[in-house]
Amino acid sequence: MIGQIFKIHSDFYYVNTEKGIIECKLRDVLKKAKTEVLVGDFVDIENFSAGNSLNFICSVVNRKNSLLRPKVANITRCVIVTALKDPDISFEQLDRFIALSELNKIEPVLCFNKSDLDTDGALADYVRKIYSPLGYKMFFISALSQKGTKEFFEILKGNVSLFYGMSGVGKSSIVKLLSDSKNLRIKKVSQKTGKGTHTTRHCEIYSVGENVSVVDTPGFSNIKFDFLMPKEIEKLFREFNKEKEVCRFKDCLHINEPGCKILENPENFSVSRYESYVKFVEEAKNYKEKVKNSGNKSESAVKYNRGKNITKISENKRQLSRKVQKQSIPEGYND
Repeated sequence: MIGQIFKIHSDFYYVNTEKGIIECKLRDVLKKAKTEVLVGDFVDIENFSAGNSLNFICSVVNRKNSLLRPKVANITRCVIVTALKDPDISFEQLDRFIALSELNKIEPVLCFNKSDLDTDGALADYVRKIYSPLGYKMFFISALSQKGTKEFFEILKGNVSLFYGMSGVGKSSIVKLLSDSKNLRIKKVSQKTGKGTHTTRHCEIYSVGENVSVVDTPGFSNIKFDFLMPKEIEKLFREFNKEKEVCRFKDCLHINEPGCKILENPENFSVSRYESYVKFVEEAKNYKEKVKNSGNKSESAVKYNRGKNITKISENKRQLSRKVQKQSIPEGYND
């Protein structure tokens, strides 16, 4: 039976199937192959029956895409939730979430919550000037007063939408408003630190209407691009499409190089976006140095043979072939 994982808790996988919700464990062969099974994955189940403790996931099927942070799969849209106030908006963190969506080639939608706190609309206008020219869809809503939520909910239809952002911006409040669920916990922003407090502890898919699914995720902010090469960072910023392949050097990083068209045309970048770009490049430079000075290689736990992926057997468990056994010289044999 094929089903979709909607929640993972400890070592248990909760799968939505045509027979209802089934609690599963992983087959040992998936563990040995180090196959990572994620929320949102469609999986094949053995020994399936509701209430049976011996249900096992034996394979992952039809994975269209996956994210490592947060760990989810088969997403069609990323909804980046940011609070205009309480906590104050962080443009660097917002740019990190946008870049993460661009990296995974998933359409980002910018949702600015708590718009009721922006009484004169000045902050919303400032945000529009930065992100509207880049073609991002933006919505200014209030989960408290439900202002602007009707138009926002329309774009979620027909999609599996990942909600992510920093803690305290109102992700769970919006999901609760969508699903009318009384089981979702909501916490206020800490008065002591001015930051959000963790409400959601794990990724979970919620069916909130006909053909509408959303993934609520724990808030996080420490995303770093220390796993990419510096030149790859510009692919995550749409501003570079305006001046593509016009710099003097092909490997130009657009920071202090002579003849750089980006530096000659600063109007294509907002100040905050360019500051984010420079910071991401510095993180990528650290990764480049790490790769340059590292010679470590790790052997794959899976091998490809006759059209199939086969889990390798560890050295201490692998038996010698009969041919090798017959050809080996007996111990103590004297020529």
